[in-house]
Amino acid sequence: MCHESAIGREPVSPVPSPRPNAFSDTAPAAVRAVGLTRRFGDFEAVHALALEVPVGSIFGLLGPNGAGKTTTIKMLTTMLAPTAGQAAVAGFDVVRQAVAVRRRIGYVSQMLSADGALTGAENLMLFARLYDIPAAERAARVAGALSFMGLEAARDELVRHFSGGMIRRLEIAQSMMHRPAVLFLDEPTIGLDPAARHAVWQHLRELRERFATTIVMTTHDMEEADALCETIAIMHRGATVVMGAPADLKRRIGGDATLEDVFLHFAGAGDDGAGFRDILQTRRTAKRLG
Repeated sequence: MCHESAIGREPVSPVPSPRPNAFSDTAPAAVRAVGLTRRFGDFEAVHALALEVPVGSIFGLLGPNGAGKTTTIKMLTTMLAPTAGQAAVAGFDVVRQAVAVRRRIGYVSQMLSADGALTGAENLMLFARLYDIPAAERAARVAGALSFMGLEAARDELVRHFSGGMIRRLEIAQSMMHRPAVLFLDEPTIGLDPAARHAVWQHLRELRERFATTIVMTTHDMEEADALCETIAIMHRGATVVMGAPADLKRRIGGDATLEDVFLHFAGAGDDGAGFRDILQTRRTAKRLG
C-alpha cells in the first residue's frame, strides 16, 4: 500500500540507510523511541527524544507550539525520516520497516480528511478501498464503523451537512477501517463544543476497550489530557522535560495543582508563542469544525 493511502497526503521523506535495531532485546511496546532527533538545517526540532507507550494505553503528547510535537508524530507515522535515533511502532522500525508500520497505524490530523461532497458511508467505503480491505468485507466494515461511532442515522447524509463533532467521529472511523494497532490523533477535539468533545472522548475510550487500540494524541486541552491519558509527556524546545501519569505529576507540584499548573511549571508560560502559520491553521480547523 502506498504511503498516501495509509497515512495521509504528505510525501514520504527520503529514507536514510538502515541502522542496527536497538529494540531487539527489549519487551514489546506500542511505541518506543530512543534518541529520536530531527534537524532542519541548523535547527533541531526534536532532540534525543525518548518515549515508551504501553500497548493498549492512551498517551498524551503535550507542549507549547514549536515544542516538536508535530515533528515527532510525523516521524512516528513515517512521514518524516529521523536525522538520528530510532523509533519502533507496533514492533516495527519506522525507517527500516516503514511499510509494515503504515499498515498497522491510523492517523487523524487537524486537516480535513472527509469529503463533504460524499455521504458518511461513501467516505468510509473510500477509505476501505484505500486500506485494501477485501471487497467482500467492505460493506460490513462500513456498517460496523457507522454503528460504533453513532453515525448510522447519517450514513446517507452528505458530510458537508455534518456537525463538527460528527465530522471528527467520521474521521476517526475512517482511520480505524483497517483496525490499526496504534491510532495517532492530532488535536482530536479542537474547535468542538463541550458536548461533542465529550462524545469524542467516550468513543476513544470505547475504541481502546473494544479493539485494544493504543492511542497517541497531541492536545493543548489540559482537561482532555487529564480525562483521557494514563500517561503524558510534556515537550519543550524539542525535548521531553517530564513524563508520567497526570495524577503523579500534579502531586509533584503539590497543593491543589491542576494539569495546567504542571504544564506551566515544566514547559514555561508559552514563551515560544504561536507563529502566524500555527495560528492560521488552528483558526481554520476551529472554523471547519464549528
